[in-house]
Amino acid sequence: MMTICICGGGSLGHVIAGYLSTKRDVSVNILTQRPQLWARELSIHTPEKHTLCGRLNIVSNNPEEALQNASIVLLCLPGYAIKSELIKIRPYVNERTFVGSVFSSTGFFFEALEILDSNVPLWGFQRVPFIARTEQYGQSAHLLGYKSIHNIAVERYNDKEGFRCLIESLFGAPVNLLNNFYEASLTNSNPLLHTSRLYTMFGGENEGKVFNRMILFYEEWTKEAAQLLINMDNEFFKLLKLLPVSEGYLAPILDYYESYDAESLANKLSSIQGFKGITSPMKQIDNGWVPDFSSRYFTEDFPYGLRYIWELAHKYQVDVPHIDMVYEWGISKVNAIS
Repeated sequence: MMTICICGGGSLGHVIAGYLSTKRDVSVNILTQRPQLWARELSIHTPEKHTLCGRLNIVSNNPEEALQNASIVLLCLPGYAIKSELIKIRPYVNERTFVGSVFSSTGFFFEALEILDSNVPLWGFQRVPFIARTEQYGQSAHLLGYKSIHNIAVERYNDKEGFRCLIESLFGAPVNLLNNFYEASLTNSNPLLHTSRLYTMFGGENEGKVFNRMILFYEEWTKEAAQLLINMDNEFFKLLKLLPVSEGYLAPILDYYESYDAESLANKLSSIQGFKGITSPMKQIDNGWVPDFSSRYFTEDFPYGLRYIWELAHKYQVDVPHIDMVYEWGISKVNAIS
């Protein structure tokens, strides 16, 4: 019997715990701050209108209890919670415990390589394996969509192919093994996509502006935001040329969105059906709307996304004026509310 410990009680924690607990010879534990709200039975509703009925083994806020006999640990946590969780579990993991993250671009590998002992194997998804939404906390959730293929990185373990096969069998889709943790950690999605848009909405000449309404984040994407995103992406790829990553592991932003300049990119981003209706991180005040700097758009994408690109660029002395401008602006807003 393989024991897997899921750390975190968000939507992905619910869905992955329920999904894996239906597997033969798999026992699932949950490490959560609110164990009293969890039932032992967990229902997961799938896109095929089926309901997966999983049974949890241990639900606890005590890491020693939740991690007992665990051979795989999977952090399903936002970036700001990763460091403290790794410190919490450190005494209870060893060379037989594969510690991973459901999403690697919020700093998991950078933190884990420093915090956990050097014999602890590390692994992480490049992107989340499921689209998920909690229905009733601790009891049920919706698995809204699957990924057709998963990309993972594995560090500090020799039989990477064997571990790749294990994750493939657990998650029921082909798994591609990345060359190293950089390829799982560094992306031009949220760390560049969100931050470029935020700067052009609320920084520069719009600093301190009070808006007369809520702005749609994607549907009202501007040519200015698209151009800044392209500039930041070009700087990012200058950095990638100096890192041990495979050429082509990541598509430039224009290629990914099948665009050729700022105007076509803005048109593309504003027309994507899945982005319809998504609002901006704003809050209403007496005389209008202003940015909400406590939103995860700020508290996640700057200190636990763009930060790692910015730090590596400076470490390797890559000239990144647009990334500098956006990062320094955004991190100043995050620090001001801390």
